[in-house]
Formats: sequence, structure tokens, C-alpha cells
Amino acid sequence: MKIIFDTDIGTDVDDLVALALLLNSPEIELAGVTCVYGDVLMRARMALKLLRMRGRGEVPVTMGATKPLLGDRPIYRGAHEGRRFLEAEDEALQPASEFAVNFIVRSVMDNPGQIHLLCIGPLTNAALAFRQEPRLAQNLAGGLTIMGGAFQRSADVYTDYGEYNIVSDPEAAHIVFSSGAPITLIPLDVTTQVRVTSADSARIRQAGTRFHQAVADQIDLYSYFAARGWTHMHDPLAATALIQPALVSLTPLHVDVETGGRFAAGVTFMRSPDADWPENARVALDVDVKGFEEFLIDRLTR
Repeated sequence: MKIIFDTDIGTDVDDLVALALLLNSPEIELAGVTCVYGDVLMRARMALKLLRMRGRGEVPVTMGATKPLLGDRPIYRGAHEGRRFLEAEDEALQPASEFAVNFIVRSVMDNPGQIHLLCIGPLTNAALAFRQEPRLAQNLAGGLTIMGGAFQRSADVYTDYGEYNIVSDPEAAHIVFSSGAPITLIPLDVTTQVRVTSADSARIRQAGTRFHQAVADQIDLYSYFAARGWTHMHDPLAATALIQPALVSLTPLHVDVETGGRFAAGVTFMRSPDADWPENARVALDVDVKGFEEFLIDRLTR
């Protein structure tokens, strides 16, 4: 499968782990990495550095939207990865000059039915791409896979009322879910069930290369992980849904995104589809936790 990986790498370590997983998966051909939200130059440099560590410097990396679609929402938090990863000399790492949205549209329209879009950050780049080229939905290979949203909230969910990626740009999410493109949604309902632990990080480190050392370091340094000895693997589960789809169970649903209200903006509402509310996403509501966690560490230690 050929994919474009749209990411806000540098906010939670799971983006970096997801990219590492893709790089270690021969089932995936990485057509490009597009960065979104906030400090996209820092995010692009992180992606470039990890790609080069794995000998994949030919993969294009582009910078996309820095702000939410309407520009009226604050950037929720600055990136806090990069310690002991990005160094002074990495300022020489330069992404491609093409705007990420243009790269997505051009790549898909020049290769109809060949490229899948994996979105694991705010959906601003994807929304702008659909706005620029309405035919994009029909030309994606299998549409989009998105990490985001929540159906029935779990006691383990530590976010606010809505899930971070959707809350960061609700209007963009609304455009994407209204695009007509096939969507596979990997929500908090399943991503908060899967973890990486200190023992897993140690196994990755034991693989011995600079690449593996960097992945393990970033896991260990992530503040949530450092405080608990584990962290959720939201984005790697979305990537795994492409590589090993049998590890998640998908339910056809109609998904709406709330775009108004002081507290509810960005909340996802989901219902069984009917004539008035047609299916617009297949939503993962169950996951093989042990199978995923074993798969993830096996791939990351290659």
C-alpha cells in the first residue's frame, strides 16, 4: 500500500513511533510525509532525521498548515519532543519547498486510485486538500485512515470533552467527514486500550542501531511515559489498521463533528447509519490488545 503520512509529529511520541512502524513495514510504500499544526518546520526536521536514520532520505517531507482552518483557535500546546533528538546541526535539514496540501493533491491526482492518506494529527491539511480538489475523494485508494474522535468515552480517557486531533480543528474535521471519501476512524475507544511499556522500550533499545536508540529515547523522554512507565499508542494503532487490519474490528457508523459551543466544539457524535444519516466512516470499536502490542514491538525491533 502506498500512503501519504500526515502528522503533527513532535507533540506526543506516538507520531514518531507510528512513523518508525511504517518504516519497518514492507507492506507500506511511503509516498511522502506531510506536517501539520504549529511548528511544522520542527516537525518536518524530526521526520527528515528519522527517515535518514533508517536510510529513507528519498521520501519527500513537506510543511502544511500551521493554524486551524478558521484561524480563530489557539494552538493548544507547543511541541515537547525533540530533546536529545534534534540538535543544532539538524537546522540544516530542509523539507521540500512544495506546500503539503499541494503535494497531497498533486500526488493523488497524478496517481488515481494508488495512494491512501493516513492522518494522525489535526485534519487541516486534509480539509484544505478536499477544498482545493473536490475529486480527491474519488481518487484516493481506499480513502483515509484517521486517528481521532471518541464514540463511548472510557474511564481511561485523559483528554477534555473531545479528542485532541478533532478539537484542534473541528471545522477541518467536519469538511473531511463530509467529503464523501471512504474513512476508517481509529478513536480513543480502542487507542486507550493499547500501550507501550518500559520493558518494550528496553527491547527496542536492544536492537542496537542509532534508529532504534532514537525511538527508545523519545519514548522514555515523553513526559506522560516518564511519569507512569507506559503511554498509549494512539497513532501506531491507526498505522497498524492498514498493515494488519484484522487486529481491529470496524463498525459502519455515521459520524458528525460539533463545530460550535463553548465546551462541545470538536466532540464527535456517532450513530448507526440509516436513510437519513448514511454511513460515512468505519469506526474501530474493538481491538486485539495483545495481538497489537506484540505486533508493534516485533516490528519496531526489526
